[in-house]
Amino acid sequence: MNIPRRILGRTGLQVSVLGFGSAPAAFLKTEVAKATAMLNEMLDAGVNVLDTAAMYPGSEAFIGDHLASRRKDYVLISKCGTKVAEIDAPPWSVKLISQSVDRALKLLKTDHLDVMLLHSCEKKYLEQGDLLAELVKARDAGKVKHVGYSGDNEPVAYAASLPDVEVVETSINIADQHNIDLLLPVAKKHNVGVITKRPIANAAWKDLSQQQGMYQDYAKTYTQRLATMKLCPAELGFPGDTAKAFPELALRFTLSFPEVSTAIIGTTNPDNARANLDIAKAGPLNADAIAKIRATFRQADVDGKWTAQT
Repeated sequence: MNIPRRILGRTGLQVSVLGFGSAPAAFLKTEVAKATAMLNEMLDAGVNVLDTAAMYPGSEAFIGDHLASRRKDYVLISKCGTKVAEIDAPPWSVKLISQSVDRALKLLKTDHLDVMLLHSCEKKYLEQGDLLAELVKARDAGKVKHVGYSGDNEPVAYAASLPDVEVVETSINIADQHNIDLLLPVAKKHNVGVITKRPIANAAWKDLSQQQGMYQDYAKTYTQRLATMKLCPAELGFPGDTAKAFPELALRFTLSFPEVSTAIIGTTNPDNARANLDIAKAGPLNADAIAKIRATFRQADVDGKWTAQT
């Protein structure tokens, strides 16, 4: 069975429920050959979402250099707005947005992006309107098919209400549930496609000492939250080795919300990628497990301060 697909909001794009985040493959330059082979395998298995960004060093170029020949096989998503060294323009400027789109097309070796997102800017930049208008201009020129916003909390909920925003990317997982209540109702109302990042909570069930390199700091917030939640996979119908149970529990939880079209996971480990494929094919959790996970989160967040990790 190939991986299931869902419609990405009103874009009409059919996307695999599992997508590939290309940042790790670009950062780990010594593993490019392995990452390329793994990603070709994922494309063969039906994964058709590639997520990148201008701010991920080498990421857009990685896709262009190694996967451009398979452009028809994937929905291409990038993000822009943060400072790019080779563009002489300040962050969150119209000039930077415009040149970032052209830069992405060149590096990705394509004539269009399926989706381009403003990359986690503050709400004030959305409210002033000129940056989104520049993406709409690129859309009208055929450089970009659909535009939107990547971010969390109040800015992403606001973005989802804007007429020109067709897609948002945000954090939703077992340790990060704020956007479930804040964003998803808005996205549903406006038929905005939802891409989720960090769907397996940065593997926060691991001890921080087991996290490699930058992930030690990256996973800290979720690790602390899961420790407070005391979530037990066995009590949710996942007995046995928790190290094997948690990834399935986490990914299937994120994909349990029908408003979520695809979950982006970045990995350079082929075994993990294959395991994630199998998990994605298993479908959503049952309603009882979802309710228990949601209740555990609310009970642990006694002060209501666990907003989405930005």
